[in-house]
Amino acid sequence: MEEVTIVRDLRAIGIDIRGVTGNQSRVDFGNHVSGSMDGIIHSGVPEAPEKKHLAEFKTASDKKFKEMVVKGLEEANHTYWVQVHVYMKGAELDRAIFLMVNKNDDSIYTERVKYDEAIATKAIERGHRITSAERMPEPLSADPSWYECKWCAAHEFCHSTHTTKENNCRTCSHVTPTQESEWHCAIHNGAVPVEFQRNGCDDHILHPDLVPYQMKESEIDNTVYWLIDGVDVLNGNPSKCDGWRSSEIIARPDICTQYDEDIGNLRNAFDARLVE
Repeated sequence: MEEVTIVRDLRAIGIDIRGVTGNQSRVDFGNHVSGSMDGIIHSGVPEAPEKKHLAEFKTASDKKFKEMVVKGLEEANHTYWVQVHVYMKGAELDRAIFLMVNKNDDSIYTERVKYDEAIATKAIERGHRITSAERMPEPLSADPSWYECKWCAAHEFCHSTHTTKENNCRTCSHVTPTQESEWHCAIHNGAVPVEFQRNGCDDHILHPDLVPYQMKESEIDNTVYWLIDGVDVLNGNPSKCDGWRSSEIIARPDICTQYDEDIGNLRNAFDARLVE
C-alpha cells in the first residue's frame, strides 16, 4: 500500500499526479528493453509548479535510507539513478521527482533530478546489447561471497550447479529473441505467444550456456548430444527419437546416462518421463 499512501500525500499538497497504482505508464525501447513508471506529475511541484515530472517511488531500510539522505541518489544507488533517466527518456520529460520512504519510521526523502541524455542512452544501448547477445554475459563476480551475488536469484546457478531449473521457451536453443521484442521459434517457424513461452514443448533443446555439459552434434534433426559423466546423452523429443526431454536431463542426468531397453519401453508405452 506504500504507493497508494505516497500518491495520496502528494495530492494532498496540491500535486497533480496521474497514471499510478494499477495503471502504470509503460515505456518501451524495443528489443526487450522496457519498464513501468510509477507516475507522471503534471503540475504542483513546489520548485516548478507548471512543469511535468516523472515520479519514481522506492522504500528502503533505515540504513539505506540514511545513506540516501547523506549521499543523494546518484552516489547512494546508481541503479535507481539510471532508472529515472531511462524513464525520463521514454516519457520525453527532462525532470523527475525521486521519493524514498524509510520502512522503519516513514521518513521521506525527495530529490529532483535533471535529465541527462547520455546516461539514458548508454543504459538503453547496454540493454539492447545484452538482449541481442547469443551467449550469456559473464557474471558480476567469480566470488560466491560477493555481496551482489549473495542476494542474486542466480547465485546457485552461477556459483554451484551451472544448471538451469527452467524448462521453457526462453531456455531453449531453438528460440531466439528478436528486435521486435518477440521470441522466434525455429522449430515452429514463428513468434511464440507469451502464454506458451512459460511451458514450452517436447522439442525443447537446452541452451549450452545453461548446463555444465559439453554439446556435441547429432545426425538427427533438432537434437544434440550432451556429454554427461563420459556418456553421450541425446536431447530431443522422445516421440521423434530415442532421446531425453530437457526436463528429464535437468531432473535426473544420472538416469539419462543409463538408458536401457526397459526404460525405453516404459516411456513409450505410458508416455512416462523422469522427474525429481
